[in-house]
Amino acid sequence: MPWTLTDIWRHPVKSHGAERLDAVQMTAGQALPWDRVWAVAHEAAKLSDGWASCTNFSRGAKAPGLMAIRARFDEATGRLHLSHPDLEDLDINPDTDGAALVAWAGGLVPENRSQSTHVVRVDGVPMTDVPYPWVAVLNQASNRALSQKMGLELDQRRWRGNLWLDGLAPWEEFDLVDQTIRIGDSVTLRVKEPITRCLATTADPDTGKRNADTLGALENGWGHQDFGVYAEVLEGGPLSTGDSAHLLR
Repeated sequence: MPWTLTDIWRHPVKSHGAERLDAVQMTAGQALPWDRVWAVAHEAAKLSDGWASCTNFSRGAKAPGLMAIRARFDEATGRLHLSHPDLEDLDINPDTDGAALVAWAGGLVPENRSQSTHVVRVDGVPMTDVPYPWVAVLNQASNRALSQKMGLELDQRRWRGNLWLDGLAPWEEFDLVDQTIRIGDSVTLRVKEPITRCLATTADPDTGKRNADTLGALENGWGHQDFGVYAEVLEGGPLSTGDSAHLLR
């Protein structure tokens, strides 16, 4: 039975807003377009000219309020619209208005954490959580299984994934490691490894407040803190929600 691509998400600024898409054009060897192109460095960051670890950036694991940011990016104009339930909306160009973004979101960072300082962009190098331009593939059935265990419907935005599939069994995504899958007519992905989760997933994306022990529930129920898998794009092409997907043998 084929699987279905139900949702596509990107996060133009790392940990500063999620955006749902209807369609996207994937490219071999690259992350999802405009995903984590920018990141907000903090005062303790130690950066080089390339990819940098998430520990250098303001993020939901340390500042749960950031999890409630929503994003809408206009690729044609380069403008980014951000909203948060506790803030006035912000419309910026992240390349030129970094100070405005830091000022806008800075109050969401707790005082006992390293404070945001500036926006970082490295051309051609997305600030994914691993030093590779991979995409995060998540399983709707796993989210339903965890939601049922916790007695709480878990919003997709907790997981900061890119591509959501339905039709798999709960946790079947882990069986796909080292396997190749196809989504749509041409997009081919090689599944690389599970994604180990952090405290960001404990925050409610509607409020930015921690309200669910996702890590404890994963550990107690299944003996790990993994959710979803990373995958490398082997062949590019168009993707749209509703596309079918299957394992290539």
